[in-house]
Amino acid sequence: MQVVLFQPEIPPNTGSVARLCAATLTPLHLIEPLGFKIDDKHLKRAGLDYWEYVDLHVHESWDDFIAKTAPQKLLFFSKRATKSYTSVNFSDEHFLVFGPETRGLPKEFLDTHPDCALRIPMMGTGVRSLNLSNAVSIVLYEGLRQLGKA
Repeated sequence: MQVVLFQPEIPPNTGSVARLCAATLTPLHLIEPLGFKIDDKHLKRAGLDYWEYVDLHVHESWDDFIAKTAPQKLLFFSKRATKSYTSVNFSDEHFLVFGPETRGLPKEFLDTHPDCALRIPMMGTGVRSLNLSNAVSIVLYEGLRQLGKA
């Protein structure tokens, strides 16, 4: 599996996801524009000294990402999706795509791939969304569990 952050905005979230990816040997793709510079001190701090262990790929745009990786299996995570992430049989070929913290994935991603749009159920009515790094952790570890790697 591989993690894709589409236009992430908050450096500590991306740093935490990078640390997670280093710990699980999961490639990380960042799709520009980013809401920070890749050398941002908050980004580095959140990833601590693990950045050298991250298989990091930065792409200029979604089209650039598609052209360079040619992903066959995409999963899009959004609070606007209706199917739970637990309804999927994860495979090593999946790219797990998460949107920016303040606006989520573009509607056209979800409309174009409705069968690949998933959500993490939330029982609380007063919570708009989960923290990005928490969401990535939940989904990635479920995938690793299913694949017998966690």
